Amino acid sequence: MKLFSSPTSPFVRKALVLLRESGNLDAVEMSPSGGSPLDASKMPVDQNPLGKIPALVLDDGTSIFDSRVITRYLNDHFKAGLYPEGDALWTCLTQEAMADGMVDAAILMVYESRLRPEDKQFTPWIDGQWAKVSRALDHLNANVADLEGPLTMGQIAVACTLSYLDFRHGTRNWREGRAALAAWEAEIAKRPSIAATVPVE
Repeated sequence: MKLFSSPTSPFVRKALVLLRESGNLDAVEMSPSGGSPLDASKMPVDQNPLGKIPALVLDDGTSIFDSRVITRYLNDHFKAGLYPEGDALWTCLTQEAMADGMVDAAILMVYESRLRPEDKQFTPWIDGQWAKVSRALDHLNANVADLEGPLTMGQIAVACTLSYLDFRHGTRNWREGRAALAAWEAEIAKRPSIAATVPVE
């Protein structure tokens, strides 16, 4: 299998953590990719017409994409056990969806400042995206008990998202006023699979 990836993508990072947790990192070839909505020339558009990463090419040449589809596939393929059964599955999937939504908003903030000329940047738009992130952070902090227990993909997704906020939006200090979530993040950050995949430029 081949994974189109980037060391700075929290969506890719979810898959990398899963591969490390299941002991299958060497079973998937990494294909570095990069780009933006304004330049998809180095993105895997043949594998994902949306021009986004990650995209996973299976051994038979089939491509699958969206990180949540990829993590579900890898979890089943390698029997990683990171998606629980029963009612706990819905909590896990909701956590993963929330984390991915937070990243979507955080990336839109980055694009607004990087891709738009300074005189065309719209501060209320940036603030509106951060408001989504902030509400989700407050929810996670108030429900941090839901992040306890055996490791799940929901926990991995949240951990990757919080790290991405540090990486791209550190000055906003998401930890302020969210001691419970900050303490949880400090513990999961020590996990070898998480520590080994911290985003770097």
